[in-house]
Amino acid sequence: MNHHLQFFRFFRNVSASQQRTVCFEKTARRTADFNISARRRAGYGKAGRRAFSLREAAGRVALVLALLPLTACHESDQAIARRVFQLAGQQFALLDAATDSVSAPRFYHSEKGYRTSDIGWWCSGFFPGSLWLTYEYTGQEAFLEMAGRNTRKLDGLCDRHTDHDIGFQTWCSYGNAWRITGDSCWLENIQKGAGKLAARYSPVTGTTRSWDFSRGWQWPVIIDNMMNLELLMQAQRLFAQADGDFQSQAGNGSQSQAGNDIPGETAYSYREVAINHARTTLAHHFRPDGSCFHLVDYDSHDGHVRRRQTVQGLSDSSSWARGQAWALYGFTMMYRESGEEAFLEQACQTARFLLDRLPADGIPYWDFDAPAAGEHSGDHPEVLRDASAGAIMASAFAELGGLTADRRLGRACRRMAQKQVRTLASPQYLALPGENGGFLLRHCVGNLPEHSEIDVALSYADYYFLEAILRLQPVN
Repeated sequence: MNHHLQFFRFFRNVSASQQRTVCFEKTARRTADFNISARRRAGYGKAGRRAFSLREAAGRVALVLALLPLTACHESDQAIARRVFQLAGQQFALLDAATDSVSAPRFYHSEKGYRTSDIGWWCSGFFPGSLWLTYEYTGQEAFLEMAGRNTRKLDGLCDRHTDHDIGFQTWCSYGNAWRITGDSCWLENIQKGAGKLAARYSPVTGTTRSWDFSRGWQWPVIIDNMMNLELLMQAQRLFAQADGDFQSQAGNGSQSQAGNDIPGETAYSYREVAINHARTTLAHHFRPDGSCFHLVDYDSHDGHVRRRQTVQGLSDSSSWARGQAWALYGFTMMYRESGEEAFLEQACQTARFLLDRLPADGIPYWDFDAPAAGEHSGDHPEVLRDASAGAIMASAFAELGGLTADRRLGRACRRMAQKQVRTLASPQYLALPGENGGFLLRHCVGNLPEHSEIDVALSYADYYFLEAILRLQPVN
C-alpha cells in the first residue's frame, strides 16, 4: 500500500509525458520480474512461457494506460494554469513572429500549414484577446506589448462594412484591453463597435441581423449572435447611455447595413437591443430538450419565423456542438449582465442537455447527432471531436456553476468544466512547445459541411480555453 501511495504522489508532480515514461519503465521492469517468477513457479514450456509473458505484459500496459487519466486528475486547477500559460507564452511568441502587421492568425493544419486572415475575418479579435489573457495571468510586460500591438491592428475595422461579428472582434480585443489595463485609450473603438452592432437591429424582428449574404433568407439570425451581445451590455454601462439615445439604422425607415428597408421610427439603447435580441432568440431558437437550431430566418416585414435550420451542423434537426456551446455561453452571460431569470433558466436547460450527452472525457463530437464511430458511411461526415466547442462550453460551465441557485446543477457544471479543461490540457489535445503552428489546442472543427477548417487549430479555441482556466482559479 505504501508503495502505491508513493507512486501516485510522484505522478502528481510530473508532466504527462514523464508519466508515460515512468509508467512504461515501471511496467516493463515489473512485468519482466513477474514473468520470471511465474515461469519458475508454473514450469511452463517455452511456447507457453512466451504466450504467458505476452498476455501479462499486455494486461499490465493496459492497466497503466487506464490509470493515466486518473493520475492526471490529481493536477490542481492552479497547476494546470501554470503549465498552460507557460506554454502559451512560448506558442504565442511564435504566432506573433509569423504574423505580419495587417493580418491575424486563422488556423493551422498538419498538412496545409499555417494560415492567416485579414482583420475583417470574424476571428481577428481572438489572438489579441488570448494575449491579453496571457498578460493578465503572467503580468509579463512582453505580453502587454504584444497584446497592445496586435489589438491596434484592428483600429480601422469599424470604418469598414461589418456584420454581427464586430462583437467578437471588438470585445475580445479592445474589451479585454480596457478591462485589464483600465486605460481609456481603448474605449473609442469599443464605442464604435457597439454602434456598428446596434445599427443591425430591427424592431420588426426584435433581433440584430447576422449574415449579409443570402441563401434565400430575409433576416437570418444565428445562435452565435448571442455572444456579441456582451459588447452592447458593456457599452451601455461604459458610456452611460440612456434609453432612447441610440437610433437604429434598421429602425428609422432608412437602409440598414444589411440593405433592408425596415419600417418604424424608434430609438433604442444598447441594452434594449441586447435584451430584445436575447428574448427573441429564447422564444424561437430552442427545442423542448434544450438544444438549439443554428439559424432562424425571420420575415423582415412582419417578423414571423420563415425557417429554422442548422447551416454548419449535420442536418437541420441535429444539434451542432459549437452552436450549443454558443447558446450555453450566451445565455449565461446575458443573465450575468441583465439579471433576467428567463436567461438563466435557458442556460440551465441547455446545460442539462449537454451534461446528459457529452462523452466521458467532456469533449463533444462536432455534432451531437453525428453517426457513432464505426457506423458512418459515404453519406455521413467523419465523426470528429471539436476542441473549440469543448473550450467554449468549459468557460460557460465554469461561470454558470457559480450563478445558478441549483446546487446540484452548479456542482455538475463546475465538475464538467474541470473535466473539459483537464482533457484539453492533456497530450491528446494540447500541443508541445514549437508545434501546432504556435496554437495551443489541436483537433478543432470549423465548418465541416463546407469542408473548411477540419481537424485544425483555431484561434477561438485557444481564447476560450484560457478563459475557462482563469475562471476555474480561486478568487483572490
